[in-house]
Amino acid sequence: MNVKDAILTRRSVRKYKKEPVKEEDLKVILEAARQAPSAGNKQPWEFIVIKDDETKTKMAEIARKQMWIADAGVVVVALSKDKTDPTIYERWVERDVMTAVEHMVLQSWELGYGTCWIGAFTQPETKELLEVPEGMNVICVLPIGVPDQEPEPRARRERAEIFHAERYGNPLKL
Repeated sequence: MNVKDAILTRRSVRKYKKEPVKEEDLKVILEAARQAPSAGNKQPWEFIVIKDDETKTKMAEIARKQMWIADAGVVVVALSKDKTDPTIYERWVERDVMTAVEHMVLQSWELGYGTCWIGAFTQPETKELLEVPEGMNVICVLPIGVPDQEPEPRARRERAEIFHAERYGNPLKL
């Protein structure tokens, strides 16, 4: 699968088979995140990889009781340094972390795993559960697992609605 195919075929998966993510695949997925670009190459991210069933279940409860999250082989919690940390570019920190997450999403798909990035969680409860220290923030939760569904493609806006030539409102014609 090439990048174009991964982008065009990837779907958010919300149902997983109770199977582990192979260790060698997990290494490749995590390396994809590590290689992501970031503003000023600050790499303001850290990740907690959850394999323990009890912890995954607690994380699913914190994530607005989306219990399907617990069925994923692993759950990766993406963290960023706090915006007040002088070693990062605070304006870009969340974008940088999500770029790394998207690298994991596409790499997972290529390897046959589904994902669905989750922003619906309670920050204080997540930090307490995972013992996230002060100075770090939880950006998103990413279940990764063997899909137990094949979601249909979802509608996309027309190109003319979203791409502009030279100025806003002038549709790009390609």
